[in-house]
Amino acid sequence: MGGTNRQLNTTKEAPSLTRRTTDSEARRGFRAIGVAVSKLARPIVAKRGGGVLVRLKVEWAAIVGPDWAEVSWPTALGRDGVLRLRAISGVALELQHRAPLIIERLNLFFGRPVVTRLIFVQGPLPLAATPTAPYIGQLAPREEMALDERLSEISDPELRRALAKLGRAVSGRGH
Repeated sequence: MGGTNRQLNTTKEAPSLTRRTTDSEARRGFRAIGVAVSKLARPIVAKRGGGVLVRLKVEWAAIVGPDWAEVSWPTALGRDGVLRLRAISGVALELQHRAPLIIERLNLFFGRPVVTRLIFVQGPLPLAATPTAPYIGQLAPREEMALDERLSEISDPELRRALAKLGRAVSGRGH
């Protein structure tokens, strides 16, 4: 099988399905598709900010700080260095006043001038965290008795229930 030498017929005939392709012929096909895909994807990725935008989203809280990260989110980065930020309503004005500081932090993070200008779009953040109720632990029987004793003098049952709930919440957090 492997040791026979075949001579190819140079006349015009259909390619043989049984003919073995050389390694260089097989690689050329895969390289061509890889180059084609990268040529097609490059403008799309560049339009969305490329890898810089991905890094920016991953490290957003570390770059701008946790307070600003809770109320803003980078959505797009243009080739001209314009970063589009989505900001919760009411905070965009404050962020706009701090734009030079934010741009400085961004460029310092990347070690080169990446962002030249910020555009703010007011609206909800795409991945806004849903508020969760804080964990309230169980009170020890002794603490429960002390709370009931303090509230025993209150005659209004609604007020007593509300104060008991508040007392359990405050005491149950382990402070």
